[in-house]
Order: sequence, then structure tokens, then C-alpha cells
Amino acid sequence: MGQKINPLGFRLGTTQGHHSIWFAQPKNYSEGLQEDQKIRNCIKNYVQKNMKVSSVVEGISRIEIQKRIDVIQVIIYMGFPKLLIEGRPKRVEELQMNVQKELNCINRKLNIAITRIENPYGHPNILAEFIAGQLKNRVSFRKAMKKAIELTEQADTKGIQVQIAGRLDGKEIARAEWIREGRVPLQTIRAKIDYCSYTVRTIYGVLGIKIWIFVDEE
Repeated sequence: MGQKINPLGFRLGTTQGHHSIWFAQPKNYSEGLQEDQKIRNCIKNYVQKNMKVSSVVEGISRIEIQKRIDVIQVIIYMGFPKLLIEGRPKRVEELQMNVQKELNCINRKLNIAITRIENPYGHPNILAEFIAGQLKNRVSFRKAMKKAIELTEQADTKGIQVQIAGRLDGKEIARAEWIREGRVPLQTIRAKIDYCSYTVRTIYGVLGIKIWIFVDEE
């Protein structure tokens, strides 16, 4: 059977960089890792709570963390930053306070910056959130996958593959269904491929969504 490797980890150092950049001694490494996880979860929860109800998609593509001796720099790449910033300019400061409370770091400063990304639907995380929203509203999974593919085609990507696994449409037996559009060369290390896996909790059970997007070749 074909062994699948995570396309992002497979390409580290060629077309893919790390999402967290810091150095730690081996005995402090696990603490740093948990800290990163806390920061990411805190930001995601805050965004979920403060989103307007109308939009299902949170639109966070990725969260990058850079740690220096006395500063933690967090960059949030969002597809629709208007939804978060709009209304209150204090939003970012409030988010900063929340994260600082979560980490209770006294001697380190926390900076949060929000960067807008072009073509939000060319990013797998945002697409996965879109599909998740559709599935929660009981749209049939094939329809949701096709719609997602249409959205990426507008964001000029070279290929996309979407896979949904679990109890599809509430069937008793779980299975995995996938569709591919364009080309997705997973074996080519030069090819820049964006990937994400996302879990959705529906009323029947948990579904998993995996999305591979082939951006371009170096």
C-alpha cells in the first residue's frame, strides 16, 4: 500500500518553511511546543467567539510564531481580516491581553500582527472551514466538494484534491470519498503543495476533511 507522508513536512527546507521559529534547549523544548499550541488555540477560540454569526468561515490560513529572548511575535494570516478588526479597533489589543493571560508571561512582550492574504480560497484551511460549515448544515458532501473546487479555480491554482472521510450523509458504514481537479504531484518535492486536515463534528459523528492544493512549481 502507498505510504502517505504529510506534504508539508516532506517539503521542509525546499518549498515549505516552519510555522514556528524559535530555539530551545532539549529540556525546555516541550514547554515551548505547548506554549505555541496554547497561543494558537487561544487565537482560534477568540476569533470563533467574536465572529459575526453570518459568516461560517473564520478565515485563518495560518498562525506564525517567532520567539526571541524577550518578544513573542505572532503573525496571523487571515483571508477576511475585516470581520475581526471591523467594529472595534481595540479587538487586536483585547486578543493580545487574552493570549497574555493564557500564557501568564511576565518578562516577555507579545506582539500580534494581522496580515491579509490574497485569494483566501486558494488556502486549504479556509476551504476546509467552508466545507465544514456546509456539512454541518447538512448539504450533501459531493455538492460541498464541487463547490469548494469551483472556489479554488477562481484563485488560479494548478490543481486540487479534496477528500472527506467518515459517516458521509449519515450512512452506517464509514467510507472515504475524494475528487481531484487539475494535477497534484505529491511525489515532486519542487512542487509547492499546500495541505491541511480538518475535523468536523456533525450530528452523525466526526468527519475528516483533507485538502491538497498544488500552487506552483519552482
